[in-house]
Amino acid sequence: MGVLMERNSAMEGKTARWPNRIWVVRHGQSAGNVARDHAEAHGISLIELEHRDADVPLSTLGERQSRALAEWTRAQPEAARPQIVLVSPYVRARQTAEAVMSRLGHASSALIVDERLREKEFGVLDRYTSSGILATFPELAEQRKLVGKFYFRPPGGESWCDVILRLRGVVADLQNSHAGANVMVVGHQVIVNCMRYLLEGLDERTILDIDRQADVPNCGVTEYQSSIEAGNLELVRTNFVPPELPADARTGSPDKPAGAR
Repeated sequence: MGVLMERNSAMEGKTARWPNRIWVVRHGQSAGNVARDHAEAHGISLIELEHRDADVPLSTLGERQSRALAEWTRAQPEAARPQIVLVSPYVRARQTAEAVMSRLGHASSALIVDERLREKEFGVLDRYTSSGILATFPELAEQRKLVGKFYFRPPGGESWCDVILRLRGVVADLQNSHAGANVMVVGHQVIVNCMRYLLEGLDERTILDIDRQADVPNCGVTEYQSSIEAGNLELVRTNFVPPELPADARTGSPDKPAGAR
């Protein structure tokens, strides 16, 4: 894509030092994604899961997607492979990152679990489908419609703004602790979009337009490369899915408060 992005804050300014490469990746398909799709398709209000959200594992397809991501990463020139992998503590994200680490060889990269990369917290709406929210929490559904998803915070949960606030610390660490390195960040769909908001200097309307256009695919890769001369990041690609994946693996899941990213 070759898009150079200007920043308008001190932390994200033109003089900032960035990692050489950044890959922001969504985890592979999870068992929760499958359960949510089933509930949505059958008009079920509440998604049935065996685990709390943090412990939801990858599905069989998600494991295949993660292995394909790992193979694609390993196939890159050695100088263009991740040296540091930052990952959400949630099981599905860690399984995805560990697949990459295993293929690269643990000695060649460092895995850092970062709680700031955890899934957006949905509070009282956790595990409810869209129809379930309308039926069970009509007032909250109306409030969300009025306020918009960027600022709406369900009771006990987070807004996109809340997620962005915690991710600002991650971006600062990329600049202060990992400048010049190759860094892969493995998280969740909202994490990918909110990282794009920060790294590309987007506004509310632009990132929500991106969110509406398409879901972030499971194991989709958004890649940036630093421009040393300009002190900026260059957007290389968005939502790239490793070509080794079969057609049925090229699917994402919509951003719904189901606790099953």
